[in-house]
Amino acid sequence: MRSLMVTSVGVTCAAALTLPLAAPALSAPVPHASSARPPSVSPQSPGAGPPAASATHAGSAPTGSAPTVSTHAESTHAGSAPAESRTATGAPSDSGVPDDRSAELAGSTQSLPLERLAASSDRSAAPAPGRGLERRTTRPFSLVGVVWDDAEAELHGTVQVRTRAAGGERWSDWQDVETHNDEHAADLGSDERASGAVRGSTAPLWVGASDGVEVRVHPEAADEQGRSIAVRLPEGLRLELVDPGPDPAPESAPAGQAGTVPGGRTSATPASLPVRPGPPPAGTASVVPETLTAASAAASAVNAEFAPLGASVIPAMTQAETAEAAAEAAEEAVGAKPYIGPRPRIVTRKGWGADEKLRERNFAYTKTVKAAFVHHSATGNNYTCKQAPSVLRSIYRYHVKSSGWRDFGYNFAVDKCGNIYEGRAGGVSRAVLGAHTLGFNTNTMGIAVLGSYSSTNPPAAAVTAVAKLTAWKLGLFGRNPKGKVTLVSGGSNKYAKGKKVKMNVISGHRDGFATECPGARLYKKLGTARTTSAHLQGR
Repeated sequence: MRSLMVTSVGVTCAAALTLPLAAPALSAPVPHASSARPPSVSPQSPGAGPPAASATHAGSAPTGSAPTVSTHAESTHAGSAPAESRTATGAPSDSGVPDDRSAELAGSTQSLPLERLAASSDRSAAPAPGRGLERRTTRPFSLVGVVWDDAEAELHGTVQVRTRAAGGERWSDWQDVETHNDEHAADLGSDERASGAVRGSTAPLWVGASDGVEVRVHPEAADEQGRSIAVRLPEGLRLELVDPGPDPAPESAPAGQAGTVPGGRTSATPASLPVRPGPPPAGTASVVPETLTAASAAASAVNAEFAPLGASVIPAMTQAETAEAAAEAAEEAVGAKPYIGPRPRIVTRKGWGADEKLRERNFAYTKTVKAAFVHHSATGNNYTCKQAPSVLRSIYRYHVKSSGWRDFGYNFAVDKCGNIYEGRAGGVSRAVLGAHTLGFNTNTMGIAVLGSYSSTNPPAAAVTAVAKLTAWKLGLFGRNPKGKVTLVSGGSNKYAKGKKVKMNVISGHRDGFATECPGARLYKKLGTARTTSAHLQGR
C-alpha cells in the first residue's frame, strides 16, 4: 500500500523564508479533519494540500513548494540527503572543518571516514582487524553513531567508542554501540527506502557534551573450529558526531494573548476547543509567532485544532473534555460514550526544537492506525529529562542527515520522566507513516522510550506515559489496547512480505522483527501498559 504524500507548506506562504512577528494579516490555517474520526487523506481534505506525484521520493520537491537551501552534494556519501545537503547544514569536509553556511541552522554533524586500525596493544581489543579512529580532539558533539554506504548491508561485528567530556581531560570507558539498527527503518520498496539517500547505520548513542573521541569497529572473527569464516565490514564506514545545538528559547505569549490558566492550558486553547473546528471566519487574522519559518508553520498547522500556531506544547484534556469533543467531532450524541482516553500533554516539534529545514518537506500518511509498536531508542540511559529535547534533536539529525531518512523515524517519543513528544511531522492525531518497525510501518504508529532497557527497568513514569498516549491515539481510531489485530507484513526477517500476522494492538518491536528491541525489561511491562491504557479508555 503506497502512502499518500502531501505538501507540508501548502498552508503557508510558500515564498516566505521567515515570518516576522508583525506579519500582515494572514488567513489562519484551515484545520485538518477531526482527530476523533480518522481524517481523510484524499486531495480534498481541508488543509492537506496537493498530493505529490506517486513517484516522489524523499528529497524531491513538488512544483510550488517552498524554496530549499542550495544543495551541494557531498561525494563521500552515496545519494543525496533529503531537502538539502549535509554540507549545507554544518557537516564538515573530511578535514572536519564545518561549512560557513552552518551558522544559519542549529546543530551540526561531523562525518569522519574510519581508517584501518593498526595492531592494538590494548588487550581488551578484539584480535580481528578492523577500522576506527585514534583519540582526537573534535568540535563539540553529544551523540555518536557509525554509518556506511549500502543500506542493505549489515555490520556483523562490534562498534565501541570512548569520548572525552567537553572542556576536560577525562576519557570515558569503552561503550558499546548497538550495531543492529536496520530493523528501525522504512519498509522495503517504499519511496523513503528507495530514495537513494538511505544509508546503513548503527543505533545512535548519547554520550553527553564531548570534544574528543576514539572509535574501533571489528568484524566477527572466524570460528576456531572452522564453522564460520571472518566477515567483511561494510564499505564507506564513517563516524557521525552530532551536536544538537542549543535548546529553543522559552515560549512567551504574544501580545494580546492571555497567559496560562490552572491545569496548564492557555486561555487561547481552552479545554472546550472542538477537536474539529470549522474554518475561521472571513478576515480572521492569524497571530504568527516570531521567527516562525514556512516549514515550521506547516509542521505546527497540522495540530491547529489542539494549540495555536507555533505552540511548544499541546495541553492535556480531561477524560470528560476529550470524550465530549470526540463525540461532537464524530457527530454523535454527547451522551454516547466513545472509548478514548484523555488527551495527554504533548511537547510539539517546536517545543523540542526540531529544525524543520532538515526534513523532507512533504508529509506522508497511511490509511489508519491499527496498532502501536513500542521501542527503546537504544541511545543509553545517561541523560536527564532536561536533556531529552537535546537527545531528540540529535536523533532527528542522525536519522535525516546521517542515515538519509525523510524525518525523525518514530511517531512519538517518551522520556524517563514520562514526558511525551511529537515525533515525525504530520499531525499528532493523524495516521502519519513512520520508519520504526521494518515490515510493519503501514497502518501503525511507533513510540520510542528514550533509553536502553535490555538490562535496566524502565521508569514507571515512562510506562504510564505509553499507556496514556496509546489510550488517546488508539482511541481516535477505535482500537482496544487489550485487543488483537491482523497486520500484513511488508517484509522482515521474521515474516515474509504479504504474510498476515495476528498481533497485540500494543506490541513490542520484537513482535514484528527478530530483534532485542524494546529491551527485555521494557517488553515485560507492555502487559501493564495495555491494561492501564484500556482502563483509561473506560473499558
